[in-house]
Amino acid sequence: MKPRLLLLAAFALAASTAEAQASTILISNDDGLTSNVRALYLALKEAGHDVIVAVPCTNQSGMGAALRFSGTPARLEADCRSGAARAGDLAAGPITRAGFENDWYYVSGTPVMALMFGLDVAAKQRWGHDPDLVISGPNEGQNAGPVVISSGTVSNAQFAALKGIPAVAVSAGLGTADDAGLANPASPVIARYTAALVGALVAAGPAPLLPRGIALNVNFPDRLESLKWKPSRIGSYSAFSGSFAPGSGDKPPRLVFGLNPVAPTKAQQLDEAVVSRGAISVSVMQAGYEGPASDRRVRRMLKALD
Repeated sequence: MKPRLLLLAAFALAASTAEAQASTILISNDDGLTSNVRALYLALKEAGHDVIVAVPCTNQSGMGAALRFSGTPARLEADCRSGAARAGDLAAGPITRAGFENDWYYVSGTPVMALMFGLDVAAKQRWGHDPDLVISGPNEGQNAGPVVISSGTVSNAQFAALKGIPAVAVSAGLGTADDAGLANPASPVIARYTAALVGALVAAGPAPLLPRGIALNVNFPDRLESLKWKPSRIGSYSAFSGSFAPGSGDKPPRLVFGLNPVAPTKAQQLDEAVVSRGAISVSVMQAGYEGPASDRRVRRMLKALD
């Protein structure tokens, strides 16, 4: 089935209440131990899936697909976010916060490093094979438009897809954080819709859940009333704005990052515009940087060089 047709079928099935076959699922993210991740874990477990979680020790937003090649200390030098682990604990291992003793892991490193631990260590110990699905997120902040290039959330889904593992990146609004209680009221709403999408993918047909080399990028709007699924594509409009200020005097050049004061135009219909209008944007992503194999212009250019 073509990716877009599969996606539309998934939307139709997501509205149903039919029980789906259980799957093995690895959750990762780029934020660390969050309210959103906890809620998604609980929703997927309630749906009957076998779930493990591997997240970075600290917030690693904007790290993209970075890897730390220089190595890491054997033990944590500071506490992890939300008390997932404490200074002096091993640099990677089971989360030590009470209530997270089973299924939960942390890594002192980048988002992709946490995902790799989940795939190479936790999943192998648990199942002896890769999971049926990787879910990256739900992130605290949307990842749509140009920001996807630097997103650790999206990069995790890309990394999994390049390994042939079906993957979905999920992002929500910035206001979904709650480090103290891990109980933001928006988190269970996002989790229920995400679990419904997973159930739809499982019910849509035999494994794999997505065509090889394909991943999904899902973005929830800030307001969660009357949510509707909407197929989209990654666009050029961004709700965030970033640029380097040149600096002056003793003030060095610096990156200035904030919300985009300009709303999308009526003509803009791609992912970030969809999200800004209150729908759940779902974009089909191709894994990696591979372009269309039938690019005739490049083929003619290379032939001319022979």
